Amino acid sequence: MYYQIEPEVAGGWGEGTQANTTIHPPEVKKLVYEFEGWSGDSIVTSFPCYLITEELAQSLTQTKLSGYKLARCEVTKSEVFNELYPNITLPLFLWLKVVGESGIDDFGIGNDLRLVVSDVALSVLKEHSLHECEIEEVEF
Repeated sequence: MYYQIEPEVAGGWGEGTQANTTIHPPEVKKLVYEFEGWSGDSIVTSFPCYLITEELAQSLTQTKLSGYKLARCEVTKSEVFNELYPNITLPLFLWLKVVGESGIDDFGIGNDLRLVVSDVALSVLKEHSLHECEIEEVEF
């Protein structure tokens, strides 16, 4: 079984992000993610990128799932974030680069450019925080 998931959009591309926006989806070469808010979820997005907490990354690595690579990224907080959430310390986030084929690998990007995960990957994600993540079963 496979599931289409839509994680929380907790922010967007920050200053310093390098991307080719002349193609669709944009090709991001360097990611700076600026948080505007955060519900505490272990996976967040800003099209076409996904970030996961270091804790979730360790769980994915231990489970040996396919279809993704992890990369470093820079994380910043907006002025709004600092005003609304002055006492929140963000965990370390890593860039989840989805390189798999949806319906075959554990992580893939569907025809509608949304994240598709296997039932095994979803079970690992659910071991962590997914309060704002929309999940829908898909068939291939």
